[in-house]
Amino acid sequence: MVLLVNYRPEYEHGWSGKTYYTRLRLNTLARASADELLHALLGEDSELGPLEELLVARTGGNPFFLEESVRTLVETGVLTGERGRYRAARPLAAIQVPATVQAILAARIDRLPAREKRLLQSASVIGKDVPFALLQAVEDAPEEELRQGLAHLQSAEFLYETSLFPDLEYTFKHALTHEVAYGALLHGHRRALHARLVTVIERMTPGRLSERVDRLAYHALYGGLWDKAVILYRKAGGKAAARSAYREAATCFEQALVALGHLAKSRVRDEQAVDLRLDLHNALVPHGEVGRMLETVHEAERVAAALGDQRRMGQVAAYMTQDYWWTGQPDRAVASGQRALAIAGKLGDSALEAIANMRLGQAYASLGEYRRAVEALGRNVERAEKDPTGGAALRSAASLAWMAWCLGYIGDFVEASARGEEALRLAEAAQHDLSLAMAYAGVARPYLVRGDFPQAVSWLGRSMEICRRASFAPLFLLVAGDLGQAYALSGRVEEGLALLQEATAQSGALNLLPTHAWNVTMLAEVCALAGRRGEAPVYVERGLALARAHRQRWLEAEALRILGQLRAAEPAPGPARAALEEAIGIAREMGLQPLLGRCHLALGRALARASGPEAGREHLEQAATLFRDMGMRFWLERAESALGRSGP
Repeated sequence: MVLLVNYRPEYEHGWSGKTYYTRLRLNTLARASADELLHALLGEDSELGPLEELLVARTGGNPFFLEESVRTLVETGVLTGERGRYRAARPLAAIQVPATVQAILAARIDRLPAREKRLLQSASVIGKDVPFALLQAVEDAPEEELRQGLAHLQSAEFLYETSLFPDLEYTFKHALTHEVAYGALLHGHRRALHARLVTVIERMTPGRLSERVDRLAYHALYGGLWDKAVILYRKAGGKAAARSAYREAATCFEQALVALGHLAKSRVRDEQAVDLRLDLHNALVPHGEVGRMLETVHEAERVAAALGDQRRMGQVAAYMTQDYWWTGQPDRAVASGQRALAIAGKLGDSALEAIANMRLGQAYASLGEYRRAVEALGRNVERAEKDPTGGAALRSAASLAWMAWCLGYIGDFVEASARGEEALRLAEAAQHDLSLAMAYAGVARPYLVRGDFPQAVSWLGRSMEICRRASFAPLFLLVAGDLGQAYALSGRVEEGLALLQEATAQSGALNLLPTHAWNVTMLAEVCALAGRRGEAPVYVERGLALARAHRQRWLEAEALRILGQLRAAEPAPGPARAALEEAIGIAREMGLQPLLGRCHLALGRALARASGPEAGREHLEQAATLFRDMGMRFWLERAESALGRSGP
């Protein structure tokens, strides 16, 4: 599928860094094309040559500007005749062409009869797309009169019909036409029309207001209906978040806060301020906007503390857990999560307890304390059969996915697979993009650790597709780390390298520190597999330093394993042995059985290479035993192959 989108140069978007985005600049017309357009509009009268020169010079070859300039000359009597056969009715030397297309449009609108000018401006308040029934209700004019006015606006090419069935609808010919018509309204009149539209829409769509909640919220805000705007924008934000449209949700919550700022100070207003900022924080999470997340949650904390509201202070603490984790402050993350859990227990607040368990589990996972993570996340798992799309079900799906991730690292593949499948069931029932992407990643992790790369690639590919489509940056960076490994270890080294390079650059730019450490470390291993042995040590040393700085001991062990494997190529075995023995010590202490097996395998190979086959036998046998017990066939074959080379 190809999606074409057009926008003006001043529009800001976040697509430029996407691999699937290509920009095609639509320049103004070249002189020859501008001449061709003017010949089609004006005709072949040679006396109009100087006018063509003037129009091309003043418009810069902008086709819309050219069309509007010609229409203005016709409406003001400078040109007579019909399209393609115009002739000058006045001396061309006296012609004045406005400097901007906006000025031309404003002048054309001002020349409209009063009734039609009012009609066009009322339509502009409704929006670029204008349902006839809504315009009729706002104008409160006879249908015949309204249709005559619209017919004139169509003939003047301000509006045109876009739909006859099931409902008649018009749209503005150009976004600039809409902007100029709207901008010409006096502020008081514009505000009154917006407020009237809220009443009209509520009256016309009883029982279906949720379908129009975003437009209702917009009109309430610009109509000065502040209370209503707060409520409607919060509903619109929740609706957008439910379909994983998190940027739209964030905008809605921000607009609700704007409306809230117009209300008189009260306890209710301050409570809403906290709740809206926490909603906004949640909407910023999937895109990894860490700076705004911190700013938002700190402001929520300030207001909640002033209120002395324990429940909201507990929510703030739970949300701060994630922010501390993402910014490489694991101790503060755990302390914040435990504080949230304590408040939840004191208040008997099950919803807060669920959020706290989720964030605390993720903080433990970041530290590599996987059993504690599983325990915290397990407390949060609910079946949620009665509400498959509710918040409890989505939290359960996320918790189960993280449990599968953690259980894979400690080698409990049977339980990991069961948890992953359960996460998948809940996510598929909800059809929620973020939950699906997390569930796919959770199912994939045990396959990756075990060495079943085709299965890992299949599930990770599904997660990656959602992450890219929906711009779930933080999850993308984790999935990219796994998929890059899976590609490289299954022979698709260049694909894995490209993916990890992309992820490493993005995690660094977003300042997601623990994730960046993970991406850098895995990039080192894939560089080695790609034969870039000069780059690999640089990356692994950086990854090791980051892991130590952020107390990611599990990642420290991974980095030491990779460092040991790189040093095994050196003549002296000492540096490789030191790195791998340190990695073994950490992996054993933390119960990371799959990693422990890979460390023993790497050390056995290094010793056999440096000192002869028998020197590495003990470690190779330990690796083989671990792999056999956990059913890690891919790695078992490599351990047995290394043992075969070392002799009986």
